[in-house]
Amino acid sequence: MTEFDIPPPLDPDARWPEGLSIRARTPADAPAIAALHNMPGYRFGTLRTPHHSPEQIRKSIENQSANFISLVAVLKDRIVGDVGMTRYANRRGHAGSIGMGVHDAYIGRGIGRALIGEILAIADRWLDLKRVELTVYTDNEPALALYRQFGFEVEGHFKQFAFREGRYVDAYSMARLRT
Repeated sequence: MTEFDIPPPLDPDARWPEGLSIRARTPADAPAIAALHNMPGYRFGTLRTPHHSPEQIRKSIENQSANFISLVAVLKDRIVGDVGMTRYANRRGHAGSIGMGVHDAYIGRGIGRALIGEILAIADRWLDLKRVELTVYTDNEPALALYRQFGFEVEGHFKQFAFREGRYVDAYSMARLRT
């Protein structure tokens, strides 16, 4: 992929790591996304269970609802992260929810910042969402710091939110409001 093949960020002020591209996921990405989702560090920060198959991922991509946007971050032809956003409907049409993760070997390289920046640019510049929500484990300090940098604030504390690696863990509900 040449520099001319890499679409620029939707936010003109955004800066991505050199060579990074962000694009919509496709069914052909299923094996790489399954490998990403099965990584211990990636999985530790999400609600995903172990051993997702490429076939499961492919089916979820093919059956994606119209109110869901899913992107992948690609660096040197390798999927190094993903982000998804569900736009709510009806009386919650002004709101959406996001989830994301980064490849274990690419943490701390700006991939998460690029992904959240791109999905929020879609929320702000294309969908006019006023509220974007997410849930994050209370012990995920790097994610909490990143989300706070993008204006997310803790709105609630869920005790024993999920069962992870043999014990219950708490999570925060966070949201970013735009006027």
